[in-house]
Amino acid sequence: MEELKSLIASAGVVGAGGAGFPTAFKLRDGIDSLVINAAECEPLIYTDYYLLKNELSKVLKGATAMMEACGIPNGYMAVKHHTAERLSWTHGQKLTSNISVSVMPDVYPMGDEIIMIYQVLGRIVPPGQLPGTVGAIVNNVETLYNVANAMEGIPVTDKWVTINGEVDNKVTFKVPIGTPIAEVFKTLGVTVPEGHIVVDGGPAMGKPVDPATAVITKTTKSLLILPDNIPCTASMLGSMKFTLTHAASNCCSCTMCSEMCPRALIGYPLQPHKIVRSVSSRLTDNPEDYLAASTCSACGVCELTACCQGISPRKVYTAVKAELGKHRLRYQAPPDAVLEADPERDNRMLPSSRFMQRIGVAKYDQTIPTFRGDVPFKPTYASYALRQHVGAPAAPAVNLGDTVKPGDVIGKAADGISANIHCAVNGIVDGIANGVVTIKCV
Repeated sequence: MEELKSLIASAGVVGAGGAGFPTAFKLRDGIDSLVINAAECEPLIYTDYYLLKNELSKVLKGATAMMEACGIPNGYMAVKHHTAERLSWTHGQKLTSNISVSVMPDVYPMGDEIIMIYQVLGRIVPPGQLPGTVGAIVNNVETLYNVANAMEGIPVTDKWVTINGEVDNKVTFKVPIGTPIAEVFKTLGVTVPEGHIVVDGGPAMGKPVDPATAVITKTTKSLLILPDNIPCTASMLGSMKFTLTHAASNCCSCTMCSEMCPRALIGYPLQPHKIVRSVSSRLTDNPEDYLAASTCSACGVCELTACCQGISPRKVYTAVKAELGKHRLRYQAPPDAVLEADPERDNRMLPSSRFMQRIGVAKYDQTIPTFRGDVPFKPTYASYALRQHVGAPAAPAVNLGDTVKPGDVIGKAADGISANIHCAVNGIVDGIANGVVTIKCV
């Protein structure tokens, strides 16, 4: 196990489909199930589908290595129904001797690892705990692809990305990390129409970015060009001040947000309607209502689908979670807590098709983006934040004026949870400031 951990850490492998948790720290004893997250949780993203269709052997190589290193007997390729159909896979089909296909319903947010573990294994991860507490590890498809590369001494220097939305040339492609988004768009002939924004990530949980300054990072999964006035983008652009004012005056106490919350449906202590009341009107002093915020995944079902008044419990939860984090506070389930899924869960799950209609992106999911792995990107510069992962930022491992090439370590992982950052271009170190290393390409 230690040998694989070292290879993964040296290569700078982090979770490619979420917050970027350093993968080496997931390897441990006492695990009986590896769940391969191939759900592509949010709409409009096709990077994992591409890798499953064209690089399956490498993904399975990474998964098998992790299972052998940790003594994990069972592996599950967790895919949504529509993906299984496209790949001609069936539930229970063997991909290797100990990795089988687990077909999940087309609902949102099935890519949430807590939801996925329940769906695939029937286990509920206690609130505030990690999947390992129930004997599971979850890794994204691209992460395992990178693990296989790490075994060959290849560090993480490239990212698979989907461009989708209000564009003619929808495409999934491989691009050097650090490449400016403006140069990606120029190379691919993508323009951003007036009245549209660029979203790094999915339409529900992604973040608006300025294409003139933003770059590709280790966790960039998609770049979506979307109108700025559809429900999902209007939410992204709305202010917290408006959210609180709106909540205080418009909540009708229907509790639909709590009834549809995906994590609440598997027994989590989330009641979005209560947090809205608590923050906007000070109607409770119960600390549990606030601590529960730390268990929210910010999927946005409460805001984008459940609420009939346009209120955002998600933003309130996110703000409370940030404050809890500052004080190192989080919800911990009592030792004797019995967690049970709601008996109505199957009836309250949110079909992906309905979700896309509600957030205003259904029309963009009519065709699968073209696959291109051979785009000749030649950026003029590359920019690397030293914190593209969960944990402590990497420390600069280069000096101004140094000549660098693809694969060179430019950020050295700190002690504890952290990750190496590698250069993806040929160039000269042109800047080291504010936690960012800039390379002038040559």
